[in-house]
Amino acid sequence: MPTQPTDQGPLTSQFAGDADMLELLDMFVSELGARSEQMRDLLASRRMDDLRTVAHQLKGAAGGYGYPMLSQAAGVLESQLAAPVRDLGEVAHAVAELQSICDRAIRGHRPAA
Repeated sequence: MPTQPTDQGPLTSQFAGDADMLELLDMFVSELGARSEQMRDLLASRRMDDLRTVAHQLKGAAGGYGYPMLSQAAGVLESQLAAPVRDLGEVAHAVAELQSICDRAIRGHRPAA
């Protein structure tokens, strides 16, 4: 049985100290809440192909913005959704884990001044 996601505190981008990346990080992080809600809604409506697309997009974007943990969690969800037989409980857990990491990134981000 899947466990509840564990929150390990705020998560910051590997590029948080790069002044050239701050505005881009602001845009990326500002969209994470909406992406998290979108994933919840897609799971609830069992639109698994659309959920897989969101996971795939988040996997690539998160890595590019310096959030490898977020990218890895999105990759896990994408892989589960690519399987011919899906365990809905495991998919729901992967979504919850990914949402938890999104929340951590939101809390860990300091917007550009």
